[in-house]
Amino acid sequence: MPLLLIIILALVQGVTEFLPISSSAHLILVPKVTGYEDQGLTIDVAVHVGTLLAVMLYFIRDLFSMIRGFFRTLAGKRDPAFRLVLQIILATIPLIAAGYFLNEMGTDWLRSLEIIGWATLGFGILLWIVDKACLTIRRVEHLGYGGALFIGFTQVLALIPGTSRSGITMTSARLLGFERSESARFSMLLGIPALAGAGALKGYELYQTGNMALTESAGIAAGLSFVSALIAIAVLMYWLKRASYTPFVIYRLILGTVLLYAYYAGWFA
Repeated sequence: MPLLLIIILALVQGVTEFLPISSSAHLILVPKVTGYEDQGLTIDVAVHVGTLLAVMLYFIRDLFSMIRGFFRTLAGKRDPAFRLVLQIILATIPLIAAGYFLNEMGTDWLRSLEIIGWATLGFGILLWIVDKACLTIRRVEHLGYGGALFIGFTQVLALIPGTSRSGITMTSARLLGFERSESARFSMLLGIPALAGAGALKGYELYQTGNMALTESAGIAAGLSFVSALIAIAVLMYWLKRASYTPFVIYRLILGTVLLYAYYAGWFA
């Protein structure tokens, strides 16, 4: 596999995974734009592992707090952090169920450039409306179980390439009145089991092929996706403490328009 393709895929996965612009859509577009063949399961697993480690490192304090809360609860002591553990589990269940049924049905029809274009455009507009119209008064600590389940159900829409898992969960949290940075924080914490699940599924598929060797290409892909994801998370959190989601909305509007034009003009088969 060409080194240039590995670098492109790793950077695309790392940068887009946690920004509200859809990593799945960008990864589908890479072979269409570059002309390269599909990268294969080994690289898929590698970039997922890289981004998973990045978000875990960035939110390591939250994770330690949640682990401590879990064990304190087992010991019979009340700990608010355990509530967040339950909320993340609750919000993850709809995605697992929907992902299982969708995997059984097949997902090739969702990879259409038309669907990606409309999802990129439509959910970008939705993010802008919600971000402008809703209050910014709540933090993750104010989230209830009903709110967590609501965000979890909307996360199912991320199975449509172009929607963006981060984008739709941040939109949902903003709809509930969460501060911009807090909506991103919960979205990324919720992304940990989602990424772990996706990586495990791809890893199992890779195991079934009998090709589990850790190649140099996989190591490079994991490392680059880790570094780029860590930078992207830090930049996003810094930005959202001071400004809005508008730049990401503008990017989605431009990308969605270009994709739809390309589709209806017949640029791609």
